[in-house]
Amino acid sequence: MTITLYGIPNCDTVKKARTWLDAQGIAYTFHDFKKAGLDAAHVRQWLEAVDWEILVNRKGTTWRGLPDARKAAIVDAASAQALMLEAPSVIKRPVLQAQGATHVGFSDALYSQIFKR
Repeated sequence: MTITLYGIPNCDTVKKARTWLDAQGIAYTFHDFKKAGLDAAHVRQWLEAVDWEILVNRKGTTWRGLPDARKAAIVDAASAQALMLEAPSVIKRPVLQAQGATHVGFSDALYSQIFKR
């Protein structure tokens, strides 16, 4: 089974997810989308699995720093995808692809359910 965790290494929630996976002995690949980039195919795949309003982190500093006109222009999956490719830090983290599914965010309960531990 291929498991990929997407995010940025200095994000506290990403750190918690990585710590949890490591503690459970679950092998995964970490994709730092600030350093390694993010392509449209990945974002499109996530948007097919998860609503764009979940993927766009409206509580983060990246979103809050956007001009009001830019925020108002994010009205659907297409406009959200353009923003996520332009500013990957606006994506709610981490994004986990495991067992054929896409999950956003981290909690011990969520990961325990995903990995049935």
